[in-house]
Amino acid sequence: MTSPLRSDVRRAQALRRAERRRRRATVTIASAVSACVMIVAGAALTTGAGSAGAAPQPSAAAAPTAQPTTDPSAEPTATADPVDEDFCNDAVRAAIDSGDAEAVVVAAGGGEAFREGVVSGAADGCIALNHPAWSWVVVNKQRPIEPIDFAPATVSPALYSPIGATLTQAAADALDELATAVDAAGQGQIGLFSGYRDYTSQGSAHDSLVDQMGEEAAEQTSARPGYSEHQLGLAADLVSCEGQSCGTIYDFGATPQGQWVDENAWKYGFIVRYGEHGSETTGYESEPWHLRYVGVELAKAYVDGGYETYEDFWGLPAATEYAS
Repeated sequence: MTSPLRSDVRRAQALRRAERRRRRATVTIASAVSACVMIVAGAALTTGAGSAGAAPQPSAAAAPTAQPTTDPSAEPTATADPVDEDFCNDAVRAAIDSGDAEAVVVAAGGGEAFREGVVSGAADGCIALNHPAWSWVVVNKQRPIEPIDFAPATVSPALYSPIGATLTQAAADALDELATAVDAAGQGQIGLFSGYRDYTSQGSAHDSLVDQMGEEAAEQTSARPGYSEHQLGLAADLVSCEGQSCGTIYDFGATPQGQWVDENAWKYGFIVRYGEHGSETTGYESEPWHLRYVGVELAKAYVDGGYETYEDFWGLPAATEYAS
């Protein structure tokens, strides 16, 4: 039986034969507000900014924060294909049972071996890329979060966040290590402008950008609810800061902090999800401020392989348009 992933790989290989060109949307923002405006005493933080899943922050009173969903079982959904016991061996299965994503990748032989197992189909019997409880999950315009209203448990990282943003525990710990390293390297401080947002808040944020910019322009910089990496608690929009005085997300890529992060974030388990190139694969404009936590092993394999998009990394087809 041919797996859906291998079919995707063949389609992706055909698509990659075409020369990519960089698509940059011209975005007119009605009003840009500093990313360092704080929510105080229930006041709202609003911006005219966007991120693939970020978009304007909705009013703090717009919707209650969703309660964490009971995570899917540690065992990812398997395909109907025969199990490849060489990949889905006892060590990998034990790591899966532990719920530690990084341990699973290490047990599989490291980031590149794990990637190859997924792309080749050898991992089909024990690994799924649509499972939201794992840090390797792929979410894009063709791959919604399953379940659509999934809500992870999140915590507040130690680094400064103008709005008190949260992330999953693993992503928060990694981001604190990254922030410490940026400062230790003499590049300044970073802040977490935006992290986890639940399904309802993401819908409000997306609708706000559509009202400002129109649907076509908005969807090149903001994800629909249920299609945003921010809903996973694994995406971090960064700003450069000095104490509690911070720049905007749009400034970040050109700052010393942004340039250092671009070169070194992988060491702490992050990739720049929407880089300078790749819009014709992701459907989003370049966002040097948007980091995605995938774990150190996979981030290293991503950088070592010279990949420009997470879709290419997994051998998946372009996802520039929503399926419906």
